[in-house]
Amino acid sequence: MTLPPAASLHQPARSFYSHWQQVNDWLVRHQELWQPAPFMEPEPAWCERYPELAHWLDTLTLDACEAFEENLAAFAVEAARFVPGLADYGPLVELPELSPPDSGARSALPELQAVDMPGRKRLQAGAFAAAVLPLEQPVLDWCCGKGHLARTLAARGAARVRGFEWNDELVQDGNRLARHYGDPVQLHHQDVMADSLNWPAGVHGVALHACGDLHRQLLKRGAAAGTPRLSFSPCCYHLTAQEPYQPLAQGSRNHAPALRPGRNTLRLAVQETVTAPARVREQTARVTAWRLGFDALQRYLRAVDGYLPVPSHPPSLNNGDFEGFCRWAAGKKQLDLPDNLGWQHWLTRGEQRALQVQRHELLRHLFRRPLELWMVLDYAVFLEEQGYRVRLGRFCARELTPRNLLVDAVRVE
Repeated sequence: MTLPPAASLHQPARSFYSHWQQVNDWLVRHQELWQPAPFMEPEPAWCERYPELAHWLDTLTLDACEAFEENLAAFAVEAARFVPGLADYGPLVELPELSPPDSGARSALPELQAVDMPGRKRLQAGAFAAAVLPLEQPVLDWCCGKGHLARTLAARGAARVRGFEWNDELVQDGNRLARHYGDPVQLHHQDVMADSLNWPAGVHGVALHACGDLHRQLLKRGAAAGTPRLSFSPCCYHLTAQEPYQPLAQGSRNHAPALRPGRNTLRLAVQETVTAPARVREQTARVTAWRLGFDALQRYLRAVDGYLPVPSHPPSLNNGDFEGFCRWAAGKKQLDLPDNLGWQHWLTRGEQRALQVQRHELLRHLFRRPLELWMVLDYAVFLEEQGYRVRLGRFCARELTPRNLLVDAVRVE
């Protein structure tokens, strides 16, 4: 049975399809602000179109940028003085909480049983479990790894849990853990992308942070099989065979104008990370300045005002200096470095560009969550078209993981 897009359970006045349309149209209207990559384009075209916005961004200190990164809604309000449409950011990204704030700790496996399970992953699995309770069908954990989510759901009342995972070593380790703790969990070596996959009847399909086409395969195979329930938290949207990417839902595909983002564009949706240790942040900032300093230098030496991609550098260079990095990068790009370059001049240029990049990235990051919602709302519309009633919201705090969206779909009888 195929149903038309219906109003969502948590927002009766706004259907998932109308929400997707609003996000799509907003992204299309403002795409010149978020599509240029600041690292590669020092002077994007929007600087000329919105000179007051560009000037205001140039006045922001590093501390102000970092504060706005933690509160993009406040940044949107300020930026809307120069681009009024940015004021719509708050309503566009508003979603309900699907589980109580402390649910991750209460529903997670006890630490003594969470072998090989990092603390954040343990709490993420607990919060996911709390958001999908009660569990009324046997569970299929898609791309299950060692079965951390599977074992968590078994402890929360799932009578039987099986998992599919392509890495046989993880399957064996997970089954040993399940046997040791007496969990009703059985993991199976299975390539979930294989055409030969046999979808089990009557299961509740779940996935925690399955990447790209892997979670899209869960949607398509599960819906085609008429499985009673699908619950998943998507991740790594850019890992797809499609170029450019096209939405899943027929309604989304038929909408015009619609985004047709490539894989590199979709990376923006997953750029956010939780705060790294101070030492890591300092090292990242130093290397960023080196790379941007070299970028300014190579533009000068080649007399070409264009970005020149430099590969990932060996970790040993992190303990060196700017000159050493530039000599390594020049060797990789077959550039001859003249004597007496004045390394401090180019390092200063890099440090100045690093602050400019951070300011421009702040503007770009305003579109990170909307782009993610463009993907996930389309999933919700697709599932509604396939005959499911859908919930969409946050299953945990951003501090636990920025990839905190959960789609929970129950088949309508």
